[in-house]
Amino acid sequence: MFFRKPSPTPPLDSLPCTTKSESFSRTKDHNTNNHYSTFITNNRLRFTLFSCLFLLSWILIIHFRFPTTTTQQKLTATCDGGSGPFYIYTLPPRFNLGLLEHCQNLNIYTNMCPHVANNGLGQPLTTSPTTSTTWHATHQFIAEMIIHARLENHPCRTWDPNNALLFYVPFYGGLHVSSMFREPNHTLRDSLAVDLVDFIQSQPYWKKRSGHDHFLALGRTAWDFMRTEGGPDFGANILLNLPLVRNMSVLTVERQPWKGKNQNGIPYPSYFHPTTVTEMVTWQNRMRELERPFLFSFVGGKRKGLEKAKVRDEIVRQCGESTRCELVQCGSGASKCHEPMVVLGVMMKSQFCLQAPGDSFTRRSTFDSVLAGCIPVFFSPHTAYTQYAWYLPEDKRSYSVYIDEKEAGVGEKQIEDVLMSISSEEVKRMREVVINLIPRLTYAHPNATDVGFKDAVDVALQRLSQLVQAKIQSLESAEI
Repeated sequence: MFFRKPSPTPPLDSLPCTTKSESFSRTKDHNTNNHYSTFITNNRLRFTLFSCLFLLSWILIIHFRFPTTTTQQKLTATCDGGSGPFYIYTLPPRFNLGLLEHCQNLNIYTNMCPHVANNGLGQPLTTSPTTSTTWHATHQFIAEMIIHARLENHPCRTWDPNNALLFYVPFYGGLHVSSMFREPNHTLRDSLAVDLVDFIQSQPYWKKRSGHDHFLALGRTAWDFMRTEGGPDFGANILLNLPLVRNMSVLTVERQPWKGKNQNGIPYPSYFHPTTVTEMVTWQNRMRELERPFLFSFVGGKRKGLEKAKVRDEIVRQCGESTRCELVQCGSGASKCHEPMVVLGVMMKSQFCLQAPGDSFTRRSTFDSVLAGCIPVFFSPHTAYTQYAWYLPEDKRSYSVYIDEKEAGVGEKQIEDVLMSISSEEVKRMREVVINLIPRLTYAHPNATDVGFKDAVDVALQRLSQLVQAKIQSLESAEI
């Protein structure tokens, strides 16, 4: 119930002098008008208040029963699974996009201009396993560009650094270092890496936690950024040896197994970059249904003078002598090994794919074989087991076969005999595990914001978030 606040009574000396009858008449008229005015005012007030309460009730019902906007719905649906919000630094162009202006000089062995196109996906494949346009001739050392493009459109990105758990430094370190492999002046070779650290450590959000919540993504192996004094000089710089960088988390396609404490292995990019979960599921189902006439296959070549690649000689010999093995031998110059559909075609016809170390421990071929539903066979633990803990099952035997390179390298174990000893039921079970790994080892198309599955970038964000949260708790505990 509402009460009208009484008007103040005028002072006696201000009242007009009237007769009794006049007073009565005026009072009556005045009271009548007053009651009428009060009635109208009260009704209007009641109507206004009732309308406001009615509208407010509906607003509250709509707010709590239905999401407010489609954007918020999408963000909530996609930015989950333990991934924290991340902030992307805007670096001076010379650290990333500015390097692409001289793309023909980014690699001493090849012109990178076709490969940096389409946000690093490279040129679309004119012949692909499906009618989809998500197949590209993607370079094996281009992950840093693809990750940058994916994060630019990712729903967990925040534009407010105060809300960020993670801070991404989009440095194209791999593209830069490969352009400087033949630079004899170490100061000049290291200069961009040193400049990057100088720039980042001057930022207020670096100073907050000394970079423990920052991360880099590098498309080349860690060895290319860890030159040591007195060691062999094959063109590396010192980026990962810089003390401040050791505070950061580093994503790299190959980590240094013994000194890479802050390094985390990420997949080499293959050729498939789907935009929807439908494309992914369709491909997985196709890999399940394929006939695989070859027991095993090897796509690769011999490596002269490399002790860790010595096993390749034996692999090439055994595969070449077996009727159950398909061999695609790689060498210098024109080679079918550089034709994505030839490589995938062989793997799609094979039950097992041999993955021997080459110039370094890891191979892009490992991820090509998984994409093709082919069970990988490893000869060194550093080709996958010590590299990709974020991505591969703990039970190594569930998805792969391991043959010690020392035994295979001297012919003590015949690869064919080892693989033939695995039952068909076990092969089928292992293949299913491999096919289920395809989404998390794939880089979705950078233009897609909600593909419906967690790709390699989503997995990295989730694990980085967990890692940084643990670091923060540790730092805060140390301050108490």
